[in-house]
Amino acid sequence: MARADSRLLDRIRQFSISPERYQVITLIALITLVGIVFTGAGVRLTASGLGCPDWPKCYGGYVAPAQINAWIEYGNRLLTGIVSIAVIAACLLAFFRRPYRKHLVWIGALLPLGVIGQIVLGAFVVYYHLPPELVIFHFILSMILIDAAFALCWCSRYEPGERRYSTDWVSTWAVRALIPVGQLTIFLGTITTASGPHPGDHNEELVRRFDFKGVDTLEWIVQRHAAMAVIFALSVVAVIFIVRRKGGDSRAQKPLFVTLGMICLQIGIGILQWQLHLPAWLVWCHVALATLLWVAVLWSVATAGQITPGTKGALRRHPDPAVSN
Repeated sequence: MARADSRLLDRIRQFSISPERYQVITLIALITLVGIVFTGAGVRLTASGLGCPDWPKCYGGYVAPAQINAWIEYGNRLLTGIVSIAVIAACLLAFFRRPYRKHLVWIGALLPLGVIGQIVLGAFVVYYHLPPELVIFHFILSMILIDAAFALCWCSRYEPGERRYSTDWVSTWAVRALIPVGQLTIFLGTITTASGPHPGDHNEELVRRFDFKGVDTLEWIVQRHAAMAVIFALSVVAVIFIVRRKGGDSRAQKPLFVTLGMICLQIGIGILQWQLHLPAWLVWCHVALATLLWVAVLWSVATAGQITPGTKGALRRHPDPAVSN
């Protein structure tokens, strides 16, 4: 028995995964985390937020009853299991990636911790009958998880020194400045959804909407969200001109154009859904596209890269040169 255990330990120590295969694992983790946002939005917009009024079981059992809302809600919970497998794999396999990269281990560890946080938060959301504040935090935590998964996927693509630094600190910081603008736009969007006709369940006596402006709350927050979306679009246009100026580092212009196109599409969908009185399927498209838009913003920032250490605008260099990726 001792000899068998020793052989097993030796095999574990000798096990390794190539950078290419590990990158595929991190990409799967990112895709599943984006996908669970899509299905979570579907739960809310099909009035299935309380399709299973208890947690983790559904009506006291481990099999959902023959009700469409229960199937949708419980199905989303089961998909969380697939996400959990993907993020645990990304976390554990970071230890066996060769060459070993310590900062990938640290980033990878955030994923299962975040998923555990989502599971616990999801239980509270159901227990307290979908309070809008908790539902919004549930979505924001999903965005944070996507941040970590994207960083892990992006950094796993390169070895130390493979990517050049940028000497154009103006362009790099201009692209980074889009992060708070995008975050505020998406945050206002979550408040808009929580003020509208799709709070998560059809039993209005169980689910509270935001009503801080009374009957005018929805229109008031829609106007602010729309104005912020226009500011976001104009900010991206300004950054595109900055990176394309003479002497500028234009490597981020492709993801910036994608980001701009998605914002314009979002504005169009927003206008259409308001004119059609917020049909659930169109609101779902808006939420799903917002998630992909955020990934495009992360892509833009990652592509812009870091500034050459020691030059103006550069952050203090991390001990691990791979962090520059």
